[in-house]
Parts: sequence; C-alpha cells; structure tokens
Amino acid sequence: MQGFLANGSGGILILTPETGNSAVVFLIGLYIACELIANVTASKPVSLGVIVVPAAVFIYALTFTLIDLINEHLGKRGARRVIYSAIAANLLLAAYCQLAIWMPPASFYPDQRAFAGVLGATPRIVFASLLAYSVSSLVDTEVFAWWKQRVGQGKWARVLISNAVSTLVDSILFISIAFYGIMPVFPLVGGQYLVKMAVTVISIPLIYVIRMKVAKPSGRSAWED
Repeated sequence: MQGFLANGSGGILILTPETGNSAVVFLIGLYIACELIANVTASKPVSLGVIVVPAAVFIYALTFTLIDLINEHLGKRGARRVIYSAIAANLLLAAYCQLAIWMPPASFYPDQRAFAGVLGATPRIVFASLLAYSVSSLVDTEVFAWWKQRVGQGKWARVLISNAVSTLVDSILFISIAFYGIMPVFPLVGGQYLVKMAVTVISIPLIYVIRMKVAKPSGRSAWED
C-alpha cells in the first residue's frame, strides 16, 4: 500500500511514507485502538494502594497525549475528524458486543454468563464513557490549539496543559454519570485524575520521538486550510 488518501472539507490530505506521514497514520490507528481497549477493560476495578481505579485508566490516559500529537500534525479540524471516527468505532463495538451477548451460545459453550459479564456493560456505563470521551477529547483539542496559537513555544507544555484540563473534565463526567449513588464519587475522581496525569507525564517523551519520525513538507498542517 503506497499511501492513505483522506477526503474532507477543505481539500484532500495524502499521507504517504514518502512524505513522512506514515507515522501520523500509525498514531491514528493507535489512538482508536486504545479507545476500544479502554472500553472493553473499564469494567474491572483495580487497587493501587489506597486508590481504586478502572483497569482502563492506564491506556485511556495515553489517548489524550495521542490526540495532542495528531492535533500537532493534522490541526484542530483533523483531530476532530479522528475523534468522531473513534466515537463511531466505540458505538460499533458496544452494539456488536450486545449482539454477540444476545445471540444464543452453542450447546457446548459453558461461559455465556462470564462472556456477558465482561462485555455486557450497562447502558449507564456506556453512555457515561462516550459522553465523557466526546466532551473531554474536544476540550483537549481546543485547549491544545489555543495554547499553540497564543503561547506557541513549549510543545511539552501544550500537551501537559491540555491534558490537565481534559482529563479532569473526563474524570468528573465519567465518574459522576456512571457511579453517582452507587460508589463514592470524589475519591474515584481524584484517583483517576492522579493516575491519568502520571501517565501523561510519562508519555510526554512520545512528543519528541514522533517529531523525529514525522516530516511535514510545509510549516502548517495539511488540514489547517
């Protein structure tokens, strides 16, 4: 495969290994994969000392840095398209999981209850996850773009500031909608936020690794026009 052709409003973006943008395609695929993995693994709570968080929090926190990197190279409009694509992928995953649970199991399959327990997230959890993800990802792209335009310097600072805001929004929305009245909300929000910010700080070196891998033909993103 020689390249990836994307058609959107404002023109056509061609991502090819020759232009160095194959790394951007990799980032998009990794971002959507992390979103889907987080959706599957969120139902298991794990203990980190005195903190209890969903197992998905580690890989989900990485998505905020990934979308910042995508924003860096495709611009705010391009990052939004990727977010909308990930939302569609999550909806497809949720719908197909429910279909797979609903279909009658083979007579020799003994694990239908366990299968449903792992993949059968309640509607409240699914709604909380998608709403928190949609809002926080869009907040992340707005804060990142604002910092880039107004401040400019310090790529690591753009990622850190945008993630600090968006992960707080995500934690408050998801925990409040999913667990209010069932579990203590404030400790869960605090635990998730601390873990997400720790993952953000650890993942910051990715900015400079990707910077070396991605070469942009001009000084601005192909989707900024």
